[in-house]
Amino acid sequence: MKTRLRVLTVALAIAIVGGVTSTAVSQAQSNRPVLVYSADGKLVFPADYRTWVYLSTGVDMAYVDGPPPSQHTFDSVFVDPASYAGFQKTGTWPDKTVMILEVRKGQSRGSISKAGVFQTDRIGFEAHVKDVTRFKSGWAFFSGSGVALPQDSACNKCHEQHGAVDTTFVQFYPTLLPKAKEMKTFSAAYLAEEAQAKP
Repeated sequence: MKTRLRVLTVALAIAIVGGVTSTAVSQAQSNRPVLVYSADGKLVFPADYRTWVYLSTGVDMAYVDGPPPSQHTFDSVFVDPASYAGFQKTGTWPDKTVMILEVRKGQSRGSISKAGVFQTDRIGFEAHVKDVTRFKSGWAFFSGSGVALPQDSACNKCHEQHGAVDTTFVQFYPTLLPKAKEMKTFSAAYLAEEAQAKP
């Protein structure tokens, strides 16, 4: 009986220590900075971005008129959890927000699918980063290689002119639109475009 009690006591102690260690590791991981640059100024893309908060997916989206694409693509957007939580409180993005746009091929037939389009291989990704001390406009786009696009790039200009909230396309993120509307954080340019679009 004493031996059995001793074994149970040791097992309980191991379980407690293991739980404490696991919690410490989990907290350490959650406290890791999301926004990291290399020594030469490139963005270090987070390997775990697909565990972040999913915002939305567009299919074959284009911002200018033209012929339909020859290849279906899915554009999915993820944002770091802390920045998402900040948006839910204020209706806008806190400094050091990191958003990842992932592009994947679309396929219409495969396995048991006979209609519609589903995602397959990743063909590209980029980041939209808010860092007010590093970038003149407060935001920057990074290609998949980690290099920042110029502040006057087409991406920057388009987002500054058409982004619903803080130069981001919240108009395409249905889970964020209600909060932006509640907090009245829509940009003047976006509101003007919406007013013009109404019949």
